[in-house]
Amino acid sequence: MPSRYVYLPMLALALHLDGELAMAQRNEIERLESATTVFEEIMNAPDSAIPRAILKRAEAVAIIPNTLKAGFLFGGHRGKGVISAKNADGEWSQPAFLTLTGGSFGLQIGGQSVDMILVIMNRRGLEKLLQNEFTLGGGASAVIGPIGRDAEASTDLYLQAEILSYSRTRGLFAGMTLKGSTLKADRDANEQFYGYPFDSTQLVLEQEVATPYSADAVAAWRATLAGDVN
Repeated sequence: MPSRYVYLPMLALALHLDGELAMAQRNEIERLESATTVFEEIMNAPDSAIPRAILKRAEAVAIIPNTLKAGFLFGGHRGKGVISAKNADGEWSQPAFLTLTGGSFGLQIGGQSVDMILVIMNRRGLEKLLQNEFTLGGGASAVIGPIGRDAEASTDLYLQAEILSYSRTRGLFAGMTLKGSTLKADRDANEQFYGYPFDSTQLVLEQEVATPYSADAVAAWRATLAGDVN
C-alpha cells in the first residue's frame, strides 16, 4: 500500500492548481464587471454618452477598461476587455474575452489609463474584428464617434463607418494614439471562464452553448447592454 507521504505532494499540487484556476476565474469576472461599470458610467453621463441612435444600429460592442499606456519616446500599451454582439432577435451574446496590445514612437511622455469602447456598426466590421489578429487602422478604420445623447448620429460618416471608437482618459500623455493597436481573442481567458478555449467567433457570432463561471456577471453585462442599447 502506498505511503501517505506519497499522496501529500500530489494533494499539495492539486490544491495549488485549484487555487490558481480560482484566481484566474476571479480575474475574468473582475474584467467583465469592470467593462460593465465603464459602460454604465459613460451612458449615465449625458454630455459624454454614446448616442442611443448609434447603439440601436450597432452590431456589437467591445469594451477594454483600464488600458495602460506609458512611454518616453518609445511607448506601448496593453489592455484586456470583452465583446458581445446581437443575434437576429436583437439579443446579446455571451461575452468573449479580448486583449489589446500596441506600440508607438514619437514625441510622447507620461502615462495614461484609458477606458476604450468600440461600437461595431455592421457585420463586415465585426467579422474583421473577430479575426485572429485585428489591427485598428489596418483591417478596418475606427472613426471617433459622436457623443451626447442628442448628438447627430445620421451623417454619412457614421452610417458608413464600420467601427466607432470612444475613450475615457485618466492621466497625462502627449502624442498618443491607438492606431496600430492589435486586438486578439483571449482564448486562455475564455477557457478559464467557460471551461473550454472558445475563440471569439464561436461565442459572439455562432453563439455556441457555453456555461460561464459566473452567470451573474454575464447576466449583469447583457442586461446593461440591453438596457442602454435596445
